[in-house]
Amino acid sequence: MSIIYLDTSALLKLYVQEAHSAETLALIQGAAGVGTSVLTYTETAAALARAVRMELLSDDAARAAWRQFQADWPGYTRLKLSTALVERAAALAWDFGLRGYDATHLASALLWQEALGEPVNLAAFDRALWNAARQAGLPVWPPAASDRPA
Repeated sequence: MSIIYLDTSALLKLYVQEAHSAETLALIQGAAGVGTSVLTYTETAAALARAVRMELLSDDAARAAWRQFQADWPGYTRLKLSTALVERAAALAWDFGLRGYDATHLASALLWQEALGEPVNLAAFDRALWNAARQAGLPVWPPAASDRPA
């Protein structure tokens, strides 16, 4: 069993049915632990609200997804922000050309892996983050080239 770090793009697949939702659910069901950054809470709310504005989800569907996410939230390992994490994220943003939140997700997964002393698999459907995690030495998911994030 593996430990899985979900960035927001992967976590959202658990609450909104889209490509790779079933595989993402299977991934976490077989995991020894599942974690994400506390910033994912805000990113999830923003993504669901944006989906409503863009008419990709109905307001009712988005609110139902949000309620389910909130119910599940305590079950995730929630990695807190710290000065050390933010400084690590800043360095990763420079090193890999990442956006701020993507760099923060990568720093969170790396620091969690270092704290645990065992591999943490980063699940992401953001190409830049997926590539950076792989280059930084994290196991990434999805691993197959054909399932690589867009």
